Amino acid sequence: MTGRRIAIAIDSLAGGGAEKVMLTLASTLVELGHEPHLLVLQQDCHHEIPPGLQVHFCFGGDERNIDGFWRTRGSVQKLQQWITGLEERFGKFELFLSNLDKTNLLMTRTGVAPLYCVVHNSIEEELQRQRKLGPFAYLSMLRAKKSLNGQHLITVSKGIANEIAEVGRVQPASVQTIYNPFELEKIQHQASQTADALPKGDYIIHVGRFARQKRHDVLFAALKQMRNPLPLVLLCNNKKKAIKSARKFGVEDRVIIPGFQTNPYPWIKGARLLALSSDYEGLPTVLIESLAVGTPVVSTDCRHGPKEILTGALRRFLVPRRDPAALAMAMDEALTHYPDCDDAEILTQVGAAAVAGKYLKLLTA
Repeated sequence: MTGRRIAIAIDSLAGGGAEKVMLTLASTLVELGHEPHLLVLQQDCHHEIPPGLQVHFCFGGDERNIDGFWRTRGSVQKLQQWITGLEERFGKFELFLSNLDKTNLLMTRTGVAPLYCVVHNSIEEELQRQRKLGPFAYLSMLRAKKSLNGQHLITVSKGIANEIAEVGRVQPASVQTIYNPFELEKIQHQASQTADALPKGDYIIHVGRFARQKRHDVLFAALKQMRNPLPLVLLCNNKKKAIKSARKFGVEDRVIIPGFQTNPYPWIKGARLLALSSDYEGLPTVLIESLAVGTPVVSTDCRHGPKEILTGALRRFLVPRRDPAALAMAMDEALTHYPDCDDAEILTQVGAAAVAGKYLKLLTA
C-alpha cells in the first residue's frame, strides 16, 4: 500500500498532546511513502513541522468563535469549500481523521467520507470539569460531544472506549481503539543528548501543565510523606502557581522548576523516577516516554490509560487517585527496586510504524 492521501483535521497546532500525536502520525505516514495533509482550522502553530508534511490553514487569525452556535453554519460552508479546493489541487482525500471538539463539530457536518473522529480524552471527565465553569461552557462542550453521534470513533485507550459504551451519552456508528504512535528510537536518541541545568544529583520528575487535572496538590502531599528526601523537578508551564502550591505543602525547598524544555527527554532519562498524579488522562504519553528511556514510573490508577500501560510486574506501581500516602509509598518502593522497563508490554504496541499501519487499515474497512 503506497501513496495514500489522508487528511488529518485539527483545531490548531498550538501545543498539547493531540497535536503532537497527529504530527507524529503524519510524519510516520510520510516516511512510509504516503501523502498526509494536515488540515488546521486556525492559524496558531507552536510545533515544529516535520519535513515533507503539507500543512494547510483554513480560517484567518482574526476569525474567532468559528464553532459558535450562530456561526456554525457559515463555518461549515467555508470548511466544505476549502476542502473542495484542496482536493482540486492535490486530489481526493481517501481518509479523513478529525481531532478535538471544535474540529469534530464542524467536520461531522461537512459530509466528507470516510471520516473517523479521534477521541483523545475521557468525554465524561471533560464534561464534569466543564460543568464547573458554568452552564454556557458545559452546554457548548456537550454540543461538540453530541456531534460524535452516528460517527466512526477511534479512542486512544480501551478505557475511553469502555466509558463510551457504558455511559451511552454518545451513540457512535462504531468504536475501536488505536494507541498513540511513539517514535521510540527518536525519543531514545533525543534522551541521550546533553541538556543544560540538569540537577547534579538524583531527582524525581513530573511532566505536565499546571492544571487541576494533574493534581499537583496530591503530588506535593506525597512528596512531604516520602521517606526518601529526593528533590522533585517539575516541567510545567506556570512556575508561580506551582511554587505557591508547593509552599502550601511545605515542600518548596524540594521543588525545581527549570521552565519549558524543547527536549524534555534528557530530563526524564536523568531522573530516578517519574510520577503521575492525575485525576484523569486519555493515554498519558509521558508514562510511555519514560519507560522508553528506562526511567521507572509510578502513576495514579485513573480510569483511562495508566492501567493499560503499567501491566504485569509494573501493575503494583498503580495507586488510587487522590491518595498521597499510597503515592508516597509507591514512589519510595520504586526508588528501591523496580522491574526492567525494557520489558514493558506497552512498548511493543505503540511503535509509530505499527500504529500508522492500523490507521491505514481504515482505508479498507
